[in-house]
Amino acid sequence: MTSELEVTSRTGGRWKPRDVWCALAGVVSLALAAGAASTVSVPVNSDLGLVAVLPYPFWAGVLLLNIAFVVALRGDASGPARRPVMMWLVVVLVLVLFGTAAFVTDVPRGEVAFRHLGIADALARTQGIDPDIDAYFNWPGFFALLATALRATGLDPVAVALWAPVIDMGLWLTALGVVTGYLTRDPRRRWLVLWLFCLGNWQDQDYLSPQAFGFFLYLVVVALVLGPLAARPPQIHGFRRTDFAAWWRGRSPSEPRPGLRVSALAVTLLLVTVICASHQLTPFMVLIALTALTLSGRVWPSRLPLITAVVLALWLVYPASAYLIGHPPLADAGLQAATEANVVDRVSGTAGHVLAVQVRMALTLVLWALAAAGAVRDRRRGRLDIRVVLLAVTPLLLFPAQSYGGEMLIRVSLFALPFIAVQASSVLLPVEGSTRPSYLAAGGLVLTCCLLAVMTVTARFGNAQYDVFTDGEMAAVAAVRGLAPPGSAIISAAHPTPWRSEAYLENRYRTIEDLCKSDLSAVACGPFVYDYARHNAAGAVVLLTRSSEASLVVKGAISERGFAELEEWLSAKAGVELAFSNADARAYRVAPFGAAP
Repeated sequence: MTSELEVTSRTGGRWKPRDVWCALAGVVSLALAAGAASTVSVPVNSDLGLVAVLPYPFWAGVLLLNIAFVVALRGDASGPARRPVMMWLVVVLVLVLFGTAAFVTDVPRGEVAFRHLGIADALARTQGIDPDIDAYFNWPGFFALLATALRATGLDPVAVALWAPVIDMGLWLTALGVVTGYLTRDPRRRWLVLWLFCLGNWQDQDYLSPQAFGFFLYLVVVALVLGPLAARPPQIHGFRRTDFAAWWRGRSPSEPRPGLRVSALAVTLLLVTVICASHQLTPFMVLIALTALTLSGRVWPSRLPLITAVVLALWLVYPASAYLIGHPPLADAGLQAATEANVVDRVSGTAGHVLAVQVRMALTLVLWALAAAGAVRDRRRGRLDIRVVLLAVTPLLLFPAQSYGGEMLIRVSLFALPFIAVQASSVLLPVEGSTRPSYLAAGGLVLTCCLLAVMTVTARFGNAQYDVFTDGEMAAVAAVRGLAPPGSAIISAAHPTPWRSEAYLENRYRTIEDLCKSDLSAVACGPFVYDYARHNAAGAVVLLTRSSEASLVVKGAISERGFAELEEWLSAKAGVELAFSNADARAYRVAPFGAAP
C-alpha cells in the first residue's frame, strides 16, 4: 500500500487563455446564481424547499461553474489551471451553494443560530458559568469564544450568523486542503476532493454552531496526525504476536525534527481540550479517529489516544457532570433505536418533504458508492491508503451509540465526508496523476458534478418552507420580547422560531410540540398548553408563526385545519388576549391564575 499518489507538476509561467476564460466563467456563474437567488420571494411556499422556486438562471450558473471547473481541472499535460483560478472557482462554488440563502434574505436560516447568539450574549453578561441552566452551559467553549470575538470586533451578530455557512466552509476547506496535501501530491486530485466535499455537504451543519467549530478543529487535528505527528510503519511479516511486536517497534517518525513534533503534539493536546470544552459529540469522533490511526501504526505518539480519553473523561466527570446526571449518554443506545430515530422517523410528512429526505439519503449513498468503487480500484492497483479508509468508516461506530436527537447519521456522514470525497476522487480521475482526463471522462465528471449539485441544493434547502424566516416573523419575535416580562414563559408552536437571541436567561422558552409530544389536537393539547401558561407566576405569551406552523404541517405532525382549531381553542379561553398580529404571526398574552382582570 502507498500513502501518496503520483506527482503532477503545477502550471507555471504566463496565464493561458484557458485560465482566463475559466476565471471569467466563474464570475458569470456567480452573477447568474446570486442574481437569480435574489429574486426569490420569502416565504418559500413549497414543501420541497428552495429548489422548487430557484429560477433557471441559477441552474445555468451551476452548470457553467461545473463546466469551468472540469475544464480548469483537465488543464494540460503539465497539470490543472493555475492555483488562483482553481481557488477562485472553489470560492464561487462556496458562495453559490452555501451563500444562496444569504442572497435570498438577510435573515439567518434556522432557529439554532439565533439561540447560539443568545447563549453567547448570556455568557458575556454574566460573571460565571452555571452548568445547571442547560446542556450548552456544560460545553461553553465555543460560546465564550464567540462572545469574546463579537465584543472585540464589534461585528453585527446577525450578519455573522447570516454568513457563517460561507465562513465555516472556508475554514473547513482550508483545513481539508492541508489534509489532502498529506494524502496525495496530485494537484488534480486535491482540487477534485475540495469540489466533491462541497457538492456532498448537504448536512447543513455549517451554521453558527459548536459543531461547525468542532468539525474545523477535528480536521486540524487530523492534519497534525497525518503530518508532523505521523509515523511510517514497516512491512508486517506475519500475524503472530512476535510479528506484531516487531512491526510496532519498527515504526519511525515521518517528521525528522523533534522540536516540530513536540510543538505539533502540544497544539494537538490544546485543540483536543478546546474540542472537549465546546461540543458533546466531536471529542468522541476525535478519539475514534486517533485510536484507529494509532492502531494502524500511522501515529508516532502512541499514547495520544489515551491522553485524549483522559481529557474527555475529566471533562465529562467534572464540568459536564450536571448535564450527564440527568441524561445518561447511552440511554437510547442500540442499532434499532438509532435507525428508527435517524431514518424511519424522518421519512414522514408531505410528499415534497419526504422527497427532500429521500434525496439526502440518495446523495449519501451515491457518494459512498463512488468511494467504495474508488477503494476497490485502488486496492487492485496496490494504491489503497488505509488512513483514508479508516477515517471514512470509523465515524460509523458512533451510529448505534446514541440517536443524538435523530441527527447521529447526519453527523456521521459529515465527519466521513472529507475522506469519502478523497476515496471517490480515485474513480473520477485517471490513476496516473500526470495523465489528463479524456474528453469522455471530463464529460462524465461534468454530469456527475451537476447531478451532485442539484441533489445538494435539494437536500440542503429542503426545509426552506419553515427555516427561512420573514420580516413579519422577526417583527413578531421583537414584539414578544416587549410583551413578556422577566420570568414569564414564551411558548412557540414549534422549534423553527427565530427567538432567544436576546434575554436568553430571562424567560422560560417552550414549544407546543415539546409540551404535547405526539398529539397536537385541540382537545388533547389545548388544555395542557393553557394550564402550563396560566400556572406560570409571571404569565406567558403564546407565539404562533408561519414557519412553526409550516414545520408541523410539512412533517405531518398536524394538519393546517388542526392547527387552526388549536389556535381557535386557545384564543377563546379566559385570560387569553391577542396582543400582536401581522400576516406571518400572532402573539397571545396569557394572564396567570389569580391575576386581576
